[in-house]
Amino acid sequence: MEHARQDAAVSEAAGAVQRAFGLLRLIGESGPGGLRLTALSEAAGLPRPSVHRMLRSLVEEGVVGHDPRSKRYTLGLDLFVLAARAGTPHGLREIARPVLLRLTASLGETLFLLVHNGYDAVCIDRSAGPLPIRSFTGDIGGRVPLGLGQGASAILAFLPDAEQEEIIRHNLPRLRQYAGQDEAALRAELLQIRADGHAGGATGLIPGMAGLGVPLLDRQGRAMAALSVGTTADRLTAERRAVIAALLRREAAAIAAQVSPFDPVLRRAAAAMEFG
Repeated sequence: MEHARQDAAVSEAAGAVQRAFGLLRLIGESGPGGLRLTALSEAAGLPRPSVHRMLRSLVEEGVVGHDPRSKRYTLGLDLFVLAARAGTPHGLREIARPVLLRLTASLGETLFLLVHNGYDAVCIDRSAGPLPIRSFTGDIGGRVPLGLGQGASAILAFLPDAEQEEIIRHNLPRLRQYAGQDEAALRAELLQIRADGHAGGATGLIPGMAGLGVPLLDRQGRAMAALSVGTTADRLTAERRAVIAALLRREAAAIAAQVSPFDPVLRRAAAAMEFG
């Protein structure tokens, strides 16, 4: 009899956990505005009093927020703190580093890892090949406008439309200064990059140099970073370009699958775009 009561208690607790997570999912899917108690109760198919008790407990734990004026429930800050601690303990740079070294060894080329930072792309890692290579980003910490060079263009091509439009508007004067690029040429290049899945244009902007870049995409298909190869123009033949593009796309997809959306590198980039 005692075992039966214990089993019933465990089952009831498990059901309560499932219902609580169901509420969290409903709140999360509702968007930044959140939901009111009645809407949550109807969506969950649960009585209002039961939902209210669960929400009160979730608010007390900090994983749900409640605005007394609008009477809406939203996801709480503590939930994001927990999420930030989940997943891989390594950041983008640590995950990508072995890939850069492996590709440099196998291709004999210089590899770059760039992240989106405001209106720019910033090189956060570089693996140098045997040939002397000149690039717009230079060494680690180098910064270039989005749209200039293969890695930065790969990022720009795979940003949401509104964000891309804002960057184009801001960066066009800079791109004209560096590369003499007009708006029509830039937009045509971005469309081609999206169609190809990689950036291979802008060859010749630095005499004798060429390159190729692919985006690292998040789950929504938005570029968060890019892998790029810097080489000499004579080495990037059409046949070799196709092989390198396929290698970079495969490696970029593998890296992106391991990156936490709460990686501080990516959070700083988003903050720079918002406030920069």
